[in-house]
Amino acid sequence: MLKKLFVLTICYLCFLAAPTAQKDGELTFQQDVALVHTSKQAIPDGSVSDITIVDGKPVISLSGKLMQYNGSSWESYSGSLEIPKGKTFTPPSSGGALITQTEYKGAFYLGCENGLYKTDSKGKKFEALYPADENYSWSPRDVSTLVVDTRGRLWVGMKEGLARFDGSAWKLFTGNEGLPYNNFTCAAAGPNGEVWFGTQKGAIRVEDDYFYYRATRRWLPNDLVNDIAIDEKGTAWIATVNGVSQISSQEMTYEQKADHFISQVEERHNRMGFVCQSDLPVEFDVSSSRTDISDNDGLYTSWYGAAMAFKYAATGDPKARELAVRSFYACKWLVDITHESGFPARVIIPVDWRDPVNEQYSPEYNLAKQKRDPFWKDIHPRFPLSKDGKYRWKCDTSSDELSGHYFFYAIFYDLVAETEQEKADARQVVADITDHLIRHGFKLVDHDGKPTRWANFNPEYFNSVWGWEQRGLNSLVMLSFLNVASHMTGDAKYDEVAQMLRDEHDYHINSMHAKEFYPPENAVPWDNNIGLMSLYGLMNHEKNPELLIMYRNALENAWLHISKQKNAFWDGMYGALANSFSDRIKNGYFDRKDLFPENPLFAGAALKKFEKSSLDPQYMVETLQRTPMDLIGYPMDNTHRLDVQQDPTPGQDEGMGWRATDQYALPVDERGHVRLDRDAFAIKYTEVHGGHSENEGTFYLLPYYLARYHNLIEY
Repeated sequence: MLKKLFVLTICYLCFLAAPTAQKDGELTFQQDVALVHTSKQAIPDGSVSDITIVDGKPVISLSGKLMQYNGSSWESYSGSLEIPKGKTFTPPSSGGALITQTEYKGAFYLGCENGLYKTDSKGKKFEALYPADENYSWSPRDVSTLVVDTRGRLWVGMKEGLARFDGSAWKLFTGNEGLPYNNFTCAAAGPNGEVWFGTQKGAIRVEDDYFYYRATRRWLPNDLVNDIAIDEKGTAWIATVNGVSQISSQEMTYEQKADHFISQVEERHNRMGFVCQSDLPVEFDVSSSRTDISDNDGLYTSWYGAAMAFKYAATGDPKARELAVRSFYACKWLVDITHESGFPARVIIPVDWRDPVNEQYSPEYNLAKQKRDPFWKDIHPRFPLSKDGKYRWKCDTSSDELSGHYFFYAIFYDLVAETEQEKADARQVVADITDHLIRHGFKLVDHDGKPTRWANFNPEYFNSVWGWEQRGLNSLVMLSFLNVASHMTGDAKYDEVAQMLRDEHDYHINSMHAKEFYPPENAVPWDNNIGLMSLYGLMNHEKNPELLIMYRNALENAWLHISKQKNAFWDGMYGALANSFSDRIKNGYFDRKDLFPENPLFAGAALKKFEKSSLDPQYMVETLQRTPMDLIGYPMDNTHRLDVQQDPTPGQDEGMGWRATDQYALPVDERGHVRLDRDAFAIKYTEVHGGHSENEGTFYLLPYYLARYHNLIEY
């Protein structure tokens, strides 16, 4: 079918990029927000074939029926969508069918099945065009889109890729240059030189040489795009085969975005002071939200509390202090409620919780699951009753939970605790957990008298066939717990225990290789959280310069394998610790001649190597700015993208890869997840429960306030 012959003039729709303005002392950036219009907004089911702007409002054509958006819903429209087409040319027979045409610099360009042609207004003589630059030379096929941008450049979408012509030279784009996809269906140009392209799998905005991809239900009701129009306010209206997407851009500061996510957490993710995911009984509909439980309520509450602690330290906001205190006492409650002093529960729920939790984890279920997972713990009840009979708490607590607790407690103690009661309570809960671990041979022991599945820090376990691969990470974790306990309580016994673990069991040596990176199934992303949170406590409170140099090696080893994930939390943790180490070098902390006497050259070489952090903050900035305002767990499949390199690592799961242009992960708003404990290289991903769950805004709040407190970004 002949495409539109003349492209509507459209307004600029900014996508997220580097900060564009300084407003009242605060950096601002453009934040994209999508609103999907389907039958809920009175659009009948079916394909929206055309869309245009009439009197400032979008008008669509659907099954021959015209409808206009009135600001809240769609209603019948009695006008017309007819657009003057001007003269239509008949291309040479060798070109095949005419698909699209446009005027450019006094000539007419024709996109055809088998070529790209140029002619004058008479259409008597046709010149076949063969776009070429320093990298490619193309004989165009399926030239489906032609559009002229406001900088006077012609853009041509074809099967080979995308071509840009400035009147004298061509620039060609394939996946190697960042083009995400090439089956083009439509195009529209904006006032600042940017161009939107519709494709059979999503919409693309290109600005000069950079591409922004908008696909899947996060951005569109369906990925097959039929038409695009832009209103005078810069909002993109994208017609698909199953409804319309409205993508608007808002100027925003980091703090405004943080306020949005704090409100989101408080309104939909706060259950008795615990921060948690929320269920969406109605798919994609946050108005149906109800708080849920997970294995990691303690970790997620710790992250939120740490975010608020960093905010309080950076801004003095009393509300942030209030939320940090609430989070601390929620985490402490997890410890106080259980069967034995120092054992933290995963979750606390009222005894009348809506789901039959213990029936779910019955002995029969446990035994059946052990056939698939030999390390699954057969413990019942998994949700024991509290002593007062009012609550149930979940057992089998993991090292994820413990690491989150210790990470938060030290931050809370140093940055938030102001009353003697708060300080005493913080000291007590850390002492209780640490004493429990020591008392039980460096194991977290459940109500059945056996260690939990993932919280075994015992040296004999590390030297067994079951625990050897956890040796590095869990040695680091245990030493971190002891450093935090020593720092907060001032009790020398924790230093003595740490010394014993180093002298007799080489925990400090194990810690230097805490990050597993091969085989792929061992390189799980949540271990990065555990390791970095533990390094934060370990390095910040280490008093021995030799050990600090060793732990700095561990930090760098971990960083080498995660530095291209575009995870703002991991970037921030590395940057904070690396900068602190660099400051100690500058301040003469390591200016001693007795470091590593068995190899005097080691200290000097290490200090030279780690004199500066290798963090590039631009990727943290990108992730913070491009974190979607909508944190629903949308399925995402990027395996078709031209700009993605599949991971060739032997043994790697299918669907892992990175952007071919720079080997970094795809931007966060183009991935299938936003959480801090996911692998950003997963190019095909669906969150648990998919569109029936919403993630909490902590995944923006923690890295932002961490970065702000440690002066890692401008804001």
